Amino acid sequence: MSPTPPSVRWAVRSDPGLRRSTNEDCYCTRDDIGLYMVADGMGGHVAGEIASRIAVEAIQAFIEETAGADKNRTWPFPFDPALSLDANRIKAAFRLANRRIANAIADSHELRGMATTASALIAGTESACVAHVGDSRVYVLRNRELAQITNDHSWVEEQVRAGTMSPTAARQHPWRNVVTRALSGGEDPEVDVTQIRPLESERYLLCSDGLFSVVTDDQIAEIMADRNVPLEQLCQRLIDAANNLGGPDNITTLVLEVNAP
Repeated sequence: MSPTPPSVRWAVRSDPGLRRSTNEDCYCTRDDIGLYMVADGMGGHVAGEIASRIAVEAIQAFIEETAGADKNRTWPFPFDPALSLDANRIKAAFRLANRRIANAIADSHELRGMATTASALIAGTESACVAHVGDSRVYVLRNRELAQITNDHSWVEEQVRAGTMSPTAARQHPWRNVVTRALSGGEDPEVDVTQIRPLESERYLLCSDGLFSVVTDDQIAEIMADRNVPLEQLCQRLIDAANNLGGPDNITTLVLEVNAP
């Protein structure tokens, strides 16, 4: 008998924030293929929205197409035997999305400079895989403790990891929105992939930087740990927390809760 994947409940909310007239974030929640994703477009007005939408559509299309695939199929990029099948699928999907963005830019000069960050979780039968490019984040809440699974590809976060800047200073720094890696239509991006094994009752948060750029991890953990409210309300509370602190950017919060099979 094949293993049964754990059931997952989820909720998602997206908000433009208080200082932006448009929402350039995009997300995906596909139970049928086990894909959950948040993308944060960059490039201003319509261009950023287009970049994030292209990324989400391209990634979910490839994950759907390869749902029954194995390592022996023809892959658009070299198959890495050191990674799981799902890790290879999501990594290839991100790179294909980057090429779709390149094609869109080539077709329209008005889209030059557009890009998007992206974070995704693909749930398998025995494990899951987190992939990301840029500074959209994936967190896990385990035993009321919040841990960041992804490492931001941003200038300020690199300074934090090097010990030359505090997390508080990073949230206030004028370069806090400068990413060092994105899906921008250039060379095939380096995609960070992390294999995880979700456990019963854990909660996962995928979010754009409009949340954590103003709301601290401790505040996020306190909201995420509340088991007395529906997940939809929890997502809204996270957005409200960001807006109460000025809402300087678009905010998307996608919360997953793992239940017993």
